[in-house]
Amino acid sequence: MKFIRRQLLQVAGAAVAVLGVNASSWGAEPNLVGNWKLVSFVSEELATGKKTAVLGEHPKGYLIYTPQGRMSALLVHETRSPPKVDEDRINLHKYMFAYSGRYTVEGDKVVHHVDVSWNESWTGTDQVRYFKLEGDSLTITGPPQKSAITGIENVPVVVFVRER
Repeated sequence: MKFIRRQLLQVAGAAVAVLGVNASSWGAEPNLVGNWKLVSFVSEELATGKKTAVLGEHPKGYLIYTPQGRMSALLVHETRSPPKVDEDRINLHKYMFAYSGRYTVEGDKVVHHVDVSWNESWTGTDQVRYFKLEGDSLTITGPPQKSAITGIENVPVVVFVRER
């Protein structure tokens, strides 16, 4: 029995190595792997506590974590329409977030290692996020930062639901 168990563990270890699975997130609880649909994106101002729905009351978007350790995020404002003038293009860019890269999980912290982004200043950076997983609800909180949209120091809080 010990021999069979040892062989199974060796096979599992080899599968992890061959597939390039992110061992820190694969098979670990909580499991972030999957497709997550955006429910809300709220910015809480540090100075006042005022909360703002950055991408509207019903934003659109997805966050995807693969078992191989890759992630992709696309979050947009609820009211998007095709651009007619350059100002419209600027607003389409201003009211969205899109990036992809590898990710690692350490306790309640997930680090997005960005290799491509809508905002070139994020490309090549590590975006640290903190998460809370409750059933099919995932809440991601960013560290205090200056909002790319308002310019005000805030803490972003983004809520997703797991898609099955």
